[in-house]
This record gives sequence, C-alpha cells and structure tokens, in this order.
Amino acid sequence: MKQILDACCGSRMFWFDKKNPHVEFCDNREVPYHEFYPNRYIEVCPNTVCDFRALPFESSSFYLVVFDPPHLTNAGPTSWTRLKYGCLDKDWPQVLNDGFWECMRVLKPYGTLVFKWSEVDIPLREVLAAIRAEPLFGHRGGKNMNTHWMCFMKFPEEEKE
Repeated sequence: MKQILDACCGSRMFWFDKKNPHVEFCDNREVPYHEFYPNRYIEVCPNTVCDFRALPFESSSFYLVVFDPPHLTNAGPTSWTRLKYGCLDKDWPQVLNDGFWECMRVLKPYGTLVFKWSEVDIPLREVLAAIRAEPLFGHRGGKNMNTHWMCFMKFPEEEKE
C-alpha cells in the first residue's frame, strides 16, 4: 500500500517526481499523451481511475492526501482548459464537500490533507463554506495570487459522521 494519495492527479503538474513510487495517483479520466495546443502536451494516466467522491480505498489508509479538484465552472465542453483542469457543474458545493470528506475518510488519524484551490470561478470563502472545514494554515500564490494551498489534519475527535 502506498503512503500518499493524490485524489485528482490530472497531468501531475505540480509533482517534481511525476512517477513517485510512494504516491497513488487517481483521477476520473484517462487522456492519452498528445498535443492539445501548439507545443503543449498533456497526459492523464492515473494508477487508479475513480471518482474522488468514492475512493476505492479502506478508511485510514494514507498518511498524506493531496486534493486538487477541478476549479473551473465555465470551461467549454471541448476546450483545452477543460481537458487540462477538468470542470465542475452547478452542483459543485456538494461535489467538493463529498470529495473533501472522502479524502478525510481515507486519511490515517493525524494524517495531513493538502488542498489546492484556484479562485478562477469560485471564491475560496464559498469553497470553505461548502466543505464546512477550516484549514490549519495556508499560502496564497500564483501569478495573480489566486491559488491557495491549505493544510488540514485529521483529528479523530472531529470526524464527520
């Protein structure tokens, strides 16, 4: 069993080692390696194809979970941004809530969840209201300072029922 889970890995953009043997890379899609835009290539090749709302792992399996769900709501059905980043529908608050708590379920007690969110279409305050959880700490970065990296810990006494 691997120690780290990336619940929605996409093309593994932020991983330094995109084939790290300690990481279980998951996504709900597979995209073969190809040029999606002139001189821009993509491949989505998860170890496990699954929905981050229904992870096929036992509870308390991972020490670290990375949760970088799609953050766009307005990407066209055939756009390269949808292909690269995915897209959320109108039910995004429930999708993110379910995904966040599913990631917490597979964390070991006192495990760490790193949640990345980009405020392109949905403000962070709305996402935090949807998941009903508060990060321990975080950092804002990116070219437009709209990408948030947040850290959560699974405290057993706070598990969602």
